[in-house]
Amino acid sequence: MDKKDKKEKKSKCVTPCNTFEPLHVDVKTAATAVLLLGSLEEDIIVIACEALFEFAKEDGNKIYLMELGTLQPLCRLITHNNELVRRNAFMVLGTMASNSVVGNVLQQKDLIQPIIEKLTLDDPVIQEYGTLCLSYLSLAPNCKVQIFDNKGMPALIKLLSSPEPDVQKNSLETIYNLIQNGQFCPSIVEFGGIPPLLELLKSEYSVIQLLALRILQKVTVERESHSIIRKEQALEKIIEVIKNAEFNDLHVDALQVIANCISNSDNFVVIDNAGGLTVLLEMTVPHELSEPDKYDALAVSCNYHEVQCGAVECISIAAQNADNHKVLHGLKVEEILIELLSGNSDCVKTFVCQALAGMSSYASSKELIGEVGGLAALICSLGSQNMMVREEAIQAIANLTAGHKQNSMIIYEEGGHDILTQRLSDGCPKIVANAAALLCRIMVQEEIRYDIISVGALPALVEPLKSTDSQVLINATTCICELALYACARAELQKAGGLEPLVNLLRSTHMEVIRSTCMAISICAKDESISMEMCKYGVLEMLDEINHADNSNSRFSEYALENILQSCMSLKYSMTDHLAATDIMTDGFYDVGKLCFKDKVFTLAELSMEPVNQEVPIIVVGAGIEVILQKKSVDEGQHTERFWKVMNDVDLRFLVKEVKESIAILNDEQEQYVALARRVSSVMGGAIEKDDLHSFGWLLHICLLRSKMQCNVVPIGVINKGFYCHRALLFKYLADCIGLQCTLVRGEYNRAWNEVLLSKEDPASNEQSSQPRCYIVDLMHQPGRFLRSHSPAAFRYHSI
Repeated sequence: MDKKDKKEKKSKCVTPCNTFEPLHVDVKTAATAVLLLGSLEEDIIVIACEALFEFAKEDGNKIYLMELGTLQPLCRLITHNNELVRRNAFMVLGTMASNSVVGNVLQQKDLIQPIIEKLTLDDPVIQEYGTLCLSYLSLAPNCKVQIFDNKGMPALIKLLSSPEPDVQKNSLETIYNLIQNGQFCPSIVEFGGIPPLLELLKSEYSVIQLLALRILQKVTVERESHSIIRKEQALEKIIEVIKNAEFNDLHVDALQVIANCISNSDNFVVIDNAGGLTVLLEMTVPHELSEPDKYDALAVSCNYHEVQCGAVECISIAAQNADNHKVLHGLKVEEILIELLSGNSDCVKTFVCQALAGMSSYASSKELIGEVGGLAALICSLGSQNMMVREEAIQAIANLTAGHKQNSMIIYEEGGHDILTQRLSDGCPKIVANAAALLCRIMVQEEIRYDIISVGALPALVEPLKSTDSQVLINATTCICELALYACARAELQKAGGLEPLVNLLRSTHMEVIRSTCMAISICAKDESISMEMCKYGVLEMLDEINHADNSNSRFSEYALENILQSCMSLKYSMTDHLAATDIMTDGFYDVGKLCFKDKVFTLAELSMEPVNQEVPIIVVGAGIEVILQKKSVDEGQHTERFWKVMNDVDLRFLVKEVKESIAILNDEQEQYVALARRVSSVMGGAIEKDDLHSFGWLLHICLLRSKMQCNVVPIGVINKGFYCHRALLFKYLADCIGLQCTLVRGEYNRAWNEVLLSKEDPASNEQSSQPRCYIVDLMHQPGRFLRSHSPAAFRYHSI
């Protein structure tokens, strides 16, 4: 080659060229495609997006692309000026958003506003993948708010009218996710969403129909939507869906929309006029009982039982509105419902019970349900293993028997009292409360009460007394009030350990619980043994606190305390220092001295078992202690014969016999008091001058008796030197034996005295008295003398 040729070649190589031949890029990795998203060449970006779109269809690849940094350029590219770039970027982003991990990252991006803005473009691809992306983002609570704040709801509602099924579906899913937050539901109505939702019920795609129905379910929960629902004839259209057997996969959700609306009277009329009630009742009937070839498609579908349950639920909700009862009764809905109780579906039974409970407020229905065996069927349902069935069944029975004696008797006649007793141990407080209330309701006859007691109602009521549910406690204690009228029932309650939890209810802060508890305690306190046991659990102290509290005291607590003390004269005297003329002292009465309400109370048996101490001796009246002390002597290895002889109080028995034979036959009441006073004084050491009381020696005498008997309990009949307290105690006991009325009053320093009413001549003033006056009987100094109460002489008698 010569020099000239070389020069020409050199000149040719440096000549510039303004055009570049297209380069066909062979991209072999996703990472390279991601890098190309940053290209300035729109065609390159489009090609890269297409490749990434295909690659992202595999779920695992979505995370890989995210880790390569794909999301940042994609979020930028959805606002690109080039339509094809925007579209392809949306496709990739919408596809990747379906992965939960990617979706979580996208939630942190400022993505929602640009997506919603681009939805307004008339581009079905952007609308499809934009709504797809929003459908996944709308699952997050913070994104729901962002979508709504950026006017996403009206944009989505507008897209429901899109001709593209995928756009409709994605928009529906996003709206459905949004309205899971209840505050967004009204916006469906506000932005005109009802008409397009109803139109979508005609869609060829069941998933679109189903989503539209489920959105309508959420919307119709709000009663404010019902007027627009009626205006747009939505109920009629829903009923058409239900009537169409080809739409059997939609029936469950369609029925839920009806259930949301049917309680409203206006909606009920619309549904009835559209033939909806007839369809609902036909759906409740098992297929084998329905007309031939009717609802065959429904019968063979796997969701038939759900449809039946949904139809019964609609009837149940309608039955809760009294305005609907007449129409339902005219359709004989009660008989259809009762028949369904014999089925196997717990769901159906639950709604049937609710419906019968609702219909019970209609008098004709209440009568009919009882007549056609509805109550018997409900009683059988109480034995269900399903708690919801039991709960609704017992509520229905409660409603049907309220104010209806005949239905209450049916419960008893069908053996309901036995099943109700069993339900007292149920784990559901509502069931227990209703069971106790129903037992009270059917106790209209003494025979029924005894039958209820015989099936173990009292032991069964013990556990409910430990409940924390106030209604359970009120009903349980009320039931005890009804049953504890009988001694056998009180004994059963005591044996079953029911007294302690009953007394503990006085600590409740619920006023009605306290009142009903006080009533139950008042009735149980008819037995002295029960009163004494309740005292061990602190009933006296608690009642005293209630009576002195400004916010809880009532006649109920006062009555309870009065009854406890009245059932046990020994306790009453110790607590109040007073026995009225009407308080009759009987064998076994014992005086332990003055007690406070907070002091521990012991029975006579417990006191007799204690070792001899220096406390105030217990004086017992009557022979009621002899058996107890005989047992004590055996337990301690002492000679039973000797101990029995000492404690048999033969002297008291002879004294009672003598008083009845000599004093009771006197005609004049005043003479009887005088004679009795002198007799008591004579057996207790005779008259003692007040100045000689210090030398009387009664304390030593009592101590010697206790030491001799090795017991703190001293029978009054063995006391030969009695002080004021002993003489007044014996006088009261003997007076009660022969029918004379007197009181027993405890004073200070071992003083006690008896008061009597005399209407004859005043022995102190020799004046005739027109009205009975109260006198103290002198048993110590001038036995038989009457001292006018509250007079100086009376004061000197019972004071030091």
